[in-house]
Amino acid sequence: MKLLDEYNRFDYKVEVIKEITTTGKESDAVYLKGIIQRADTVNQNGRIYPKDILEKEVRNYQKLIREKRAYGSLDHTDSSVIEFQTVSHAMTEVYMDDKGIVFGTLKILPLDPHGTNVIKLVEAGMTIGISSRGVGSTERDPNGYNVVQNDFQLICWDLVTEPSTPGAFVMKEGREITSLDLKEINSFFNKSDRIDRVLNDILLW
Repeated sequence: MKLLDEYNRFDYKVEVIKEITTTGKESDAVYLKGIIQRADTVNQNGRIYPKDILEKEVRNYQKLIREKRAYGSLDHTDSSVIEFQTVSHAMTEVYMDDKGIVFGTLKILPLDPHGTNVIKLVEAGMTIGISSRGVGSTERDPNGYNVVQNDFQLICWDLVTEPSTPGAFVMKEGREITSLDLKEINSFFNKSDRIDRVLNDILLW
């Protein structure tokens, strides 16, 4: 298994919604909405995410959204999972349409410095990229493309800048998973998550 990243330019729409915080104060919450990934499309790294596999992971991801654990980071990190010190946003909605296009809504968390940096970029009208982070294997098809296999597990969507060189992220794209990575991933996906994943697989059968 390897770490797999999928970069997309995030053509987002901004929504500012009045919310009541836990302190009882009213605040302006910033939400971004747009396309976050595409199935059956060759990405810049020559990789394809089949629709059925990506659809399965979008379905599994709903549990993290319901439990308010669907965090994402500003830039990919060296860790195979999400670290609170780099959290910038939380996904509030993710779904796939019939064409295999994945849409998402994320709430920017005003946490210094990551969330506030994103808000400043949005206010400045800058281009933001979005990149899924997951683990899994690939197999080369007759056309020379790497097709993501059924063992793929989606971890999160991170906000990133577009690299000048494909794959030039902070975390080396495509590196082999170590035993320490597996330990981190197993701690990220708890027993309840694994049961939910199995139940979703059974429903697909």
